[in-house]
Amino acid sequence: QVQLVESGGGLVQAGGSLRLSCAASGPTFSSYAMGWFRQAPGKEREFVAGMSWSGGITYYAAYAAPVKGRFTISRDNAKNTVYLQMKSLKPEDTAVYYCAASRRGSSRDVATTLDEYNYWGQGTQVTVSA
Repeated sequence: QVQLVESGGGLVQAGGSLRLSCAASGPTFSSYAMGWFRQAPGKEREFVAGMSWSGGITYYAAYAAPVKGRFTISRDNAKNTVYLQMKSLKPEDTAVYYCAASRRGSSRDVATTLDEYNYWGQGTQVTVSA
């Protein structure tokens, strides 16, 4: 069982930056594919960024079109933590952000759908004011 705890959310003005963190429990964190999703009020949860595991220390990242070039996903396996660096934030980025982990095993393909992930955090609110 993997437990995920997000932190780093908050209120920021448009154009600002935030870094979200997701701390994971468990000894096999380095072999999990990780992802970030978000859910705005009245909308479905959507993929934001993901990082697959391709064996060893090789990872691949992918981003949703609305955040590409502004958000960066990264991980520190020594700290069992995955990050989402968010820059040039826009009001439309306002949402609850969720961290997720997948047991899918070695793959170059980044998991982008909810059902590909096995574990979820409780979410952290990000609010971007105009």
